[in-house]
Amino acid sequence: MMTSGKKGLMSEINVTPFVDVMLVLLIIFMVTAPMMTHGVKVDTPQTTHENMDVDAKALIISIDGNRQVFINQYQLDASEVRERLPAILDVRQTGEVFLKADKSLPYGIVMDVMAQIRDAGIGKIGMVTEPSPVRTERQR
Repeated sequence: MMTSGKKGLMSEINVTPFVDVMLVLLIIFMVTAPMMTHGVKVDTPQTTHENMDVDAKALIISIDGNRQVFINQYQLDASEVRERLPAILDVRQTGEVFLKADKSLPYGIVMDVMAQIRDAGIGKIGMVTEPSPVRTERQR
C-alpha cells in the first residue's frame, strides 16, 4: 500500500554534531590551559601564603640560578632592563611587573634588578614565590 504524502527536503541544519565537537574542544582547552605557563624555570623560595591571581597581561621578569635575566621567556643582559622595560610595558599596557628570582641568588643581585625596574618607572613590583608544602602535626 502506498501513501500519497509528499516528502520534501529538510531545510533545517542539524547542530548536534557541531555542539558535540565544541564541547570536546572546550574540555581539551580546560585541561591544557593550566599547563601552558610562560616564563623560565626558576627555583623560587617557598613561603606560607595563598595563591594570588596574576593578570594574563602581567610581565614576569625572571632571574635564574646562573644570574641570567629574562623578560617572560626572552633573555637579556641585566644592564638592559632599565632601557627595554618602558617600551615593552607601553605595548602591553600594564604598570605592574612580577619579579621571580632563584632562591640561591645573592640578595644584591635581586635588589639590583629591582632598582632597575624602579628606575624604568614601575611603581608596582610583585615578588613571586612558591607555596610551601603543607606540614602535618607529626612532621613538625
